[in-house]
Amino acid sequence: MPDSTPLLLVTSILLVLSIPLLLHLIIYSTTSDTLPTILLLGPSGAGKTSLITHLERGRPSVTRTSQTPHTVEVSLPVKTPVASASFRSPNDPTWEVTKKLLVQDTPGHGKLRHYATDSISKPQSIQGIIFMVDAADLSSDNSDGLRQTAEYLHDVLLQLQKQVTEAKTSKARKEIPMLVAANKLDLFTALPAPLVQSTLESEITKVRTSSSRGLLDSAVATKDLDAGEDKEWLGEVGEGKFAFLQMEEFGIQVKVLGGSVAGADGPDVKQWWDWIGAIL
Repeated sequence: MPDSTPLLLVTSILLVLSIPLLLHLIIYSTTSDTLPTILLLGPSGAGKTSLITHLERGRPSVTRTSQTPHTVEVSLPVKTPVASASFRSPNDPTWEVTKKLLVQDTPGHGKLRHYATDSISKPQSIQGIIFMVDAADLSSDNSDGLRQTAEYLHDVLLQLQKQVTEAKTSKARKEIPMLVAANKLDLFTALPAPLVQSTLESEITKVRTSSSRGLLDSAVATKDLDAGEDKEWLGEVGEGKFAFLQMEEFGIQVKVLGGSVAGADGPDVKQWWDWIGAIL
């Protein structure tokens, strides 16, 4: 009877070499078909459509106020690192796929924000959220702009928080990072990013308090004093000031970074690109 040891040895070597390769091909062939999606939110006039045009074409252009959602496929700049690509070889055929993503622009008008709400309610397809604000529209001299921006951001964060707290299983929990993109920093009246953060946190504190009072008044009127105030309270329960840092308790990382889509010296969006690369 011939010695089968060499045959077994060759077979074992082939299995050891082929199984990781097969797993690699299976995993990446199933994931590469679906590109990650960044949801673009913010009030009207913040510069969302200009940003999505710049991300797609590499330059801003004349835009009109969005009436419906608009999705484009974009590619990260060559020098922008991608977190998930750190373990890949540049020769990996999926390398280029990791540099691509979808960006979905949503209308910022108050009557059209249901598009954003609907998208947030399907978190499995969302990799991150960019909430764009006009940094020149948040000063105390323009209380309406600040209030409207803070109310919208408050509602978005509260929806994300409730989706985490109301998830029935850990698998159902989808932790979505958020970038507050402070746009138009090239303008003289624009607030710098740290001041944008503190200003929004202070105004959201006021929004949170007024919303809570409204819920309490409604509960008293309906004699439903157990209407679930905690579910409608953003961040830490208590009378203290709201801070974006409180959202980390719910797995929501909020970062405020400044930039400009259409500055006099050209676009300055590198920090935003870097944030996108870090979450992919």
